[in-house]
Amino acid sequence: MTDTPTRTGIVHLTDRQPTVSGPEMLASLVPPPQFDGATFDSYRADPAYPSQEEAKDTLIRFAGRAAPAKRGGFFSRAKKEPEVKPGVYLDGGFGVGKTHLLASIYHAMPARRKYFGSFIEYTALVGALGYKNTVDLLKGADLLCIDEFELDDPGDTMVMTRLLGELVPTGTKLAATSNTPPNALGEGRFAAQDFLREIHAMSDSFQTIRIDGVDFRQRALDGHAVVSSADEYAQALEAGAAAGTASDDSFDDVIRHLARVHPSRYLRVITGLDLVGLQDVRVLTDQSEALRFVAFVDRVYDAQIPIVATGVSLDQVFAEEMLGGGYRKKYLRAISRLNALTHADRSAA
Repeated sequence: MTDTPTRTGIVHLTDRQPTVSGPEMLASLVPPPQFDGATFDSYRADPAYPSQEEAKDTLIRFAGRAAPAKRGGFFSRAKKEPEVKPGVYLDGGFGVGKTHLLASIYHAMPARRKYFGSFIEYTALVGALGYKNTVDLLKGADLLCIDEFELDDPGDTMVMTRLLGELVPTGTKLAATSNTPPNALGEGRFAAQDFLREIHAMSDSFQTIRIDGVDFRQRALDGHAVVSSADEYAQALEAGAAAGTASDDSFDDVIRHLARVHPSRYLRVITGLDLVGLQDVRVLTDQSEALRFVAFVDRVYDAQIPIVATGVSLDQVFAEEMLGGGYRKKYLRAISRLNALTHADRSAA
């Protein structure tokens, strides 16, 4: 990697060692910038999959708004709506708009106190403040949105289930999506049964809402991440630095750095960046490294920061045996997001 620490507007991710306090974690529990303006109206339901429009209507009611009225005269307004449970679980493959709908609930619900975060952010809050203090802080909240509820770690799942079990009786509403558990193969597999089994003590509180569809990111892409030559990389980096702040690191340095930073702090690692530069990308064969990189990609995607990269194409960064293993769905989602982020850089150029 070229050592260029003095170039204006160019930084190294490996120099960033963020620390985050409990109150800062709590204050950061809001939708990522990509979904600042997410609404039910801006959710583009695919007409080929009616469950998307049906899910939107159900979630509108959950958020306390009137669902789109069907023509039927004045007295049709008196029709009784089905019972709304305190929790909703959005069940679907990646790229069908689950996070958009989750953020739409957050924005639409007229709540005095509401929080939106990934499963990792909530468990990190418990780790930073302790279980009792976290309960005390969240108790009385009107809404908790939990994106990518982890089903991989039984310990963390139990902590979250217990936490939610203390909040629901006090009036807190819950909305969640989840990842796929380790033994679930295939990107199209639905995870509702796994989710309800893992949160068995809370399962009666959730209404499962299935959302079918195909990955919206792939509808407009050719399926391959953009690979830059050394000259193209340098030009993109200079352009990014001129427009704001770009990072420049070797891929291996970033992978090693991610092992030293808790995933809940990955967002702080990329705060303020307008472009992420990765040199000499290679295929990942270590599962721990690969899963940390997936978590990093999720945060970069949430922040909508373009990526420019040299070396192996980022859609081939995960070894074939990984794509055939238990975390297949996570890796395919990350590939989809990496494709979109490398194309975003090309579009900007």
